[in-house]
Amino acid sequence: MKNYVRFEFPSVPENVSFARSCVGAFAAQLDCTLEEIEEIKLVVSEAVSNSIIHGYKNQPHGKVLVMATILDDRIMEIMIEDNGIGIADIKQAMEPSFSSDPSRMGLGFTFMKSFMDELEVVSQPGEGTNIKLKRCFLVKDKEALA
Repeated sequence: MKNYVRFEFPSVPENVSFARSCVGAFAAQLDCTLEEIEEIKLVVSEAVSNSIIHGYKNQPHGKVLVMATILDDRIMEIMIEDNGIGIADIKQAMEPSFSSDPSRMGLGFTFMKSFMDELEVVSQPGEGTNIKLKRCFLVKDKEALA
């Protein structure tokens, strides 16, 4: 592990942009493009939103934990954890357009999968959800750019 950041905040919608900005700024130390940073920020927004909307049913009493780790010059892991209601059927929750809230599109996990190299969801009803994401960035040939 080269570097990491860990922070926790109340489950209020205003903190989605906070988490997004923090992880985006942290990812900027990697050799990646602005587009790749925007993808990381989108994934963090989706995961944190899921915790707040689905895990805590938009109630401000919960806590969301975010940890981002840079493993080497090209690999980043992100973990978002809540102690909310959990997911009863993870396989079903990961299906495109499934949502526990009929007013939602149900594309959060689909977006996360499309922008990350690995996605792991561990959840227990009544205990919460842990989302682990991994992204490998291409190493740019710095000599070729010179």
